[in-house]
Amino acid sequence: MNSNNFSGEELNPLQSIEQWEDDVVLRYPEPGLAETAKSKEEYRNYDNPGRDTVREFYRLNHKYQTYDFVQEKKKEFLAFSRKEMPVWGAMEFLNTLVDDSDPDIELDQLQHLLQTAEAIRADGHPDWFVLTGFIHDMGKVLCLFGEPQWAVVGDTFPVGCQHSDKIVYPEFFADNPDAKDERYNTKYGVYSPNCGLNEVDMSWGHDEYLYQMVKDHMPEPALYMIRYHSFYAQHRENAYAHLMNEHDHAMFEWVKKFNPYDLYSKSPKPPVISELKPYYEDLIAKYLPATIRL
Repeated sequence: MNSNNFSGEELNPLQSIEQWEDDVVLRYPEPGLAETAKSKEEYRNYDNPGRDTVREFYRLNHKYQTYDFVQEKKKEFLAFSRKEMPVWGAMEFLNTLVDDSDPDIELDQLQHLLQTAEAIRADGHPDWFVLTGFIHDMGKVLCLFGEPQWAVVGDTFPVGCQHSDKIVYPEFFADNPDAKDERYNTKYGVYSPNCGLNEVDMSWGHDEYLYQMVKDHMPEPALYMIRYHSFYAQHRENAYAHLMNEHDHAMFEWVKKFNPYDLYSKSPKPPVISELKPYYEDLIAKYLPATIRL
């Protein structure tokens, strides 16, 4: 399914890709952080109703994220044939996603990722955990290759089996062809009980893209954080335990540790990039190759 087949409204239903994460924060407020979290009224102060915009995003996501669509996107993007550059250069490339229409925070992508990583570092976590915080959204460069927002961000979920009613806006799956396909619309679909998530295809987006990019270089807990940090139907709702094995459950403890840093570390105070760059370049060099292919 080529991106050229979609209208502008279908490619970019959100006014900012960060609007999706704002909605996640409202759905899953972090216990103990209520005093620092924004209220529903403070988030997404757009000219158009934010909630309607998010609903449209999920309508498109749930309609088009099919098992076949995911296979097509893997074939299209996992050749990593578009660009090759140093990781810091890829982060600067990601920075061209800055969207002046986002009213919630004026920080660019790089500053937000540094905030996330610095919050992890301040809590004394291992350096690979810090690096994970820094790079975890790098896969959003997919937007810069013309991909629809709903194929880059959004809650992720397994494809090839029945859609859980714990996924946000489950009613929109009625328009997904897989929901009427007997190969894909049963509890296990193309999978077997407790087969393990490595055997499960997730809806396509920045999580899977980055995981595939760095899977040979980062520690396994970091890879679980990267690959499943948007899988809210499991790490918040426990809706897909029937597909997970014991190892998945153990690794998801790391995903749960990462989640608060991902969602709740936004602050209007910008990090000083020039002061932090040497530390992060050294950290990148410790774990990742000199250049990375996008």
